[in-house]
Formats: sequence, structure tokens, C-alpha cells
Amino acid sequence: MNIINFEFKARANNIKQAEEKLLQLNPIFKGEDHQTDTYFNVEKGRLKLREGNIENALIWYDRQNTADAKQSNIILYQHQPSPSLKNILIKVHGIKVVVDKTRKIYFIDNVKFHFDIIEGLGTFIEVEAIDSNGSIGIEKLKEQCSYYFDFFELHHADYVNNSYSDLLLDKN
Repeated sequence: MNIINFEFKARANNIKQAEEKLLQLNPIFKGEDHQTDTYFNVEKGRLKLREGNIENALIWYDRQNTADAKQSNIILYQHQPSPSLKNILIKVHGIKVVVDKTRKIYFIDNVKFHFDIIEGLGTFIEVEAIDSNGSIGIEKLKEQCSYYFDFFELHHADYVNNSYSDLLLDKN
């Protein structure tokens, strides 16, 4: 499945307060998931295997590392958990880094909200405006991200320009 996202990630010092604010909008709660994202060595973009209780997917994505909301081009393969897929990916690509996180997942229409606690990094809010079939368009996705950035009363300095995997690699 090819998907276009417009998204932002921001440091959140008071993640509970931000979540309570979102709850005022009556989002759909998908649950709290403990996720392990194993990133593999690839020449272009990023390739990760997400293993969780709610979400399990092989995800390739490409986006710029900018401290702002940004477009991501994604290819998503949802699957049933199986150690064979991970073992093949490890043999072919080798492991780049592993991200261990607890994530609360909410939706309002096509917008997905993550309240993340990342082992070794801290707490973050991630907002993804998703166009899974080309019917919404990039301008609307940008508007949605801008709206929720303001809604959460975030500041430009809160933006995180890199993926969690990059942040962990830089830390180590």
C-alpha cells in the first residue's frame, strides 16, 4: 500500500496534558501498544519492521530530516507476526538500530496521533495526516498538521527533525 503522509514529531515535556487536550475532541482510541521497531541497513530511505500488539508492519519510508512538518512517502506491508520475516531481513540487511517504545494511538478522521515514550530518548507527540488513496491531497494534509501543531501549543523549537532511530544512533 503506497501512502502519503504529512507529519510532525515534537518533544513533549508534558505528554499527559497534551493527551488530555486531545481527549476533548473525542478521538477514537486504538489502544496503548508496546512497539519494537527494528531498522535495517538500506541505501535509500528507511526500512523498519514494527512489532507490537496493535500494529505489525514492514515499513519503507523516505522523508527529509527537517525541523518542521514534512511529507513522507511510505510503502506499508501489514502482516501477521512471524519471526521468519525478521530473520530474513536481518540476514539480508543487518540491524541498524532498534527503537523500543510505548505508544498511545488515537485517530480523528484521517489524522493519527501518537503519544510516545521512547526508551533512552523521552516523550514525544507525533501527528500524521494520512492520504492512503490520493483523495485528500497534500495541501489539506499540511493544513491538518499546522492546525494540530497550534492546537497542542507547540513551538518551533519542539520540532524533532530526525527519526527516533537517528536520535538513538546520534546518542550512541
